[in-house]
Amino acid sequence: MRLPAGHWLLIATFIGALAACTSAPEPAVDPNLFPTGFKKEIIDTLMQTLGDPTNIRNAFITDPALTKLGNDQRYAVCVRFDTRDANQHYMGSADHIAYFYAGHLNQLIDASKEQCGSAAYKPFHELEKICFGARCN
Repeated sequence: MRLPAGHWLLIATFIGALAACTSAPEPAVDPNLFPTGFKKEIIDTLMQTLGDPTNIRNAFITDPALTKLGNDQRYAVCVRFDTRDANQHYMGSADHIAYFYAGHLNQLIDASKEQCGSAAYKPFHELEKICFGARCN
């Protein structure tokens, strides 16, 4: 029996819908997966967002810790460093907080005293070593 062309489209759509229903469900994401590559992700983000990510000094970082965020908990890392402005003058150390979701950097923002004021910082030499060839002093 020969079907009109419009019916083939309807049959193909129906078969596609059935195939979508039978596919395996995606595994659940653990939002609090430990961020193993947290230092590299922070450095990569700062290289893209800072006007001049070279010659950073007085860089410090904390270990990832579960932190209350709204009604949930997320891994967070506090980062402190001194960077230069557009006129190449150092602006003074500032605290930032990095939030992680499913083990990856989700947000890096300025931190308040409540967020990072009592953080246990340790040296973050990797951040101080960012260099772009001839731009480094």
